[in-house]
Amino acid sequence: MEPLEMVAVGIAGVAAGSLNAVVGSGTLITFPTLLAFGFPPVLANVSNNIGLVPGTLSAAYGYRREMKGQFRRLVRFGTASLIGGLIGALLLLKLPADAFQAVVPVLILTACVLVLLQPRLARRLKERETPARKDGGIPMWCGVLATGIYGGYFGAAQGVLLMGLFGAFLLDDLQRLNAAKNVLASLVNGVAAVLFIIVADIDWTAAGLIALGSTAGGLIGARYGRKLPPVAMRAFIVVVGVTASVIMLVRQ
Repeated sequence: MEPLEMVAVGIAGVAAGSLNAVVGSGTLITFPTLLAFGFPPVLANVSNNIGLVPGTLSAAYGYRREMKGQFRRLVRFGTASLIGGLIGALLLLKLPADAFQAVVPVLILTACVLVLLQPRLARRLKERETPARKDGGIPMWCGVLATGIYGGYFGAAQGVLLMGLFGAFLLDDLQRLNAAKNVLASLVNGVAAVLFIIVADIDWTAAGLIALGSTAGGLIGARYGRKLPPVAMRAFIVVVGVTASVIMLVRQ
């Protein structure tokens, strides 16, 4: 890459890390940037995934305060994320992207609807809450697994999908749920990155630039994201999700 292209990729990494910390969809900044500079799609996706791992880890660290009391939840859903991320990464290496990518806008828009309905769904869940359904039961675990598969395959807006699931099934503060989302996203990206490092071609210059940028961006996003009130954060999630869907529909 030329020097200006390297600067652009690093800046895109900062923006992606900040966005991932607050809601997700940072891939929709870095991935198109790499494509614009001539990277083949799979190489861009793999290099981007590896580069964003440090950013998701820094975002999770930035939200460490909100993770208190969520250990059992994170262990339970973390298992689903690890399994899903591995399956998704394998699918990326084995299957053509067109078929799976065709359903991505639908998934993202569905998640946006769930985020919008979260307050109403939370009230209904509270009225009929039982200990067995405190963490959403089997449907929630399967939803996290499916989101992990999607995240390992492509990753754009997996945070929106997770926040939509959380809003539909869990009773908790939105910032605490966002902290859990960052941990699960880091697990998905991490396990996929390990597989890619072992068997896939990687552009380490691009991955390194995105890693540096996303690490800084993750800390920035965590610092300012927690200051957003629930209504503003919900609106931000929906705007990002709808924008992501439009971008992906245009690219198809």
